[in-house]
Amino acid sequence: MKIAHIVCVFPPYKGGMGNSAFNFVKVLAEIGYDATVFTPDYGGAGGGAEENGFKIERIKPLFKFGNAAFLPQLFWKLKNFDIIHLHYPFYGAGAAVLLRKLIFPKKTKLIIHYHMEPAAGGLKGLVFKLSRFCITPLLMRAADVITCASIDYAAHSGMAKYYKRDKNKFKEVLFGVDTDRFKIKDLRFKNLDKNLKNILFVGGLDKAHYFKGVDVLIKALPMLHVTCYILHVVGDGDLRSEYERLATRLGIADKVNFISKVPNNDLPKYYQQCDVFVLPSINQGEAFGMVLLEAMACGKPVIASRLPGVRSVFKNGKQGLLVEPGNAADLAEKIEIILGDNDLAKKMGGEGRILAEEKYTWEKAGEKLDEVYQVVSLSSRKFIK
Repeated sequence: MKIAHIVCVFPPYKGGMGNSAFNFVKVLAEIGYDATVFTPDYGGAGGGAEENGFKIERIKPLFKFGNAAFLPQLFWKLKNFDIIHLHYPFYGAGAAVLLRKLIFPKKTKLIIHYHMEPAAGGLKGLVFKLSRFCITPLLMRAADVITCASIDYAAHSGMAKYYKRDKNKFKEVLFGVDTDRFKIKDLRFKNLDKNLKNILFVGGLDKAHYFKGVDVLIKALPMLHVTCYILHVVGDGDLRSEYERLATRLGIADKVNFISKVPNNDLPKYYQQCDVFVLPSINQGEAFGMVLLEAMACGKPVIASRLPGVRSVFKNGKQGLLVEPGNAADLAEKIEIILGDNDLAKKMGGEGRILAEEKYTWEKAGEKLDEVYQVVSLSSRKFIK
């Protein structure tokens, strides 16, 4: 079966949406699917490539706007595929996919994987709103199935009205983590003071990831009663300088270590050396948090915001703690709880590893997608009424 995955960003660009698409397609190729990824060529490389058993075609956009790219070429490039799997949001690709579905409804099997509902202001926000008003309703009606990593998120996000209209159309396909790569290991970097409590954040620091709440995390640090700590911020982007200035204003610049470039092979080490991992996202721009899976797989307790989708990744009080979004004082309190109780931290970390092994593997994700594809390939579902 020939499968096309269409996604607005893809490795080497670092981000949860592209990484999840990569792992979905990789595991599908291992199962035996003939899979191709279509993604914009933002850097001018163009052409196609093949790796990990699947093909990648980077298409030069007619025009682009941030991570949105207008790709009318998709209309004819998708003609020979059995199933089209569109990763939403991808503003600029939805129209071409929708047009193909409308013109060839029986030949075009469409699955939409709903990642998140992006929020932005200004001109970009206006573009998003127009697309959600004009294109999104038709796309959701046209889709044979809508997959998502969290039904909880779908039911409390911009998808809520579509979910309420036809809950059976939504299928939860959990994200996974490579538990062989991200694993428990007693590791400390040579230059790391063993007396320091190590807090870790991993994520984008660009404007597209403003919702990660790095500023909230930095504001929480001066509230800690624990003084022997360091925060490692792994990531980069155009907001980094703003976060650095914030740390300086708060007098904690020496306690925040920004690490802009970490080779993929070294990333597990940063999880393995931390005492607690924090994902302090502020709104529903965060839909799941794959970094939570990576931290749990490394046997580390986690702290995350009590947001739809994110709150369902782990059980509060068992693998980690939930905090109120944007509440620096609450975040400081929860960090204190874990850093101040080594036995609790170790127990939560162990429970996190068990959860990662039992629930969050890419093999399980591949099996679930395989089930969805088999059903869709045999169906002749009509639009939602």
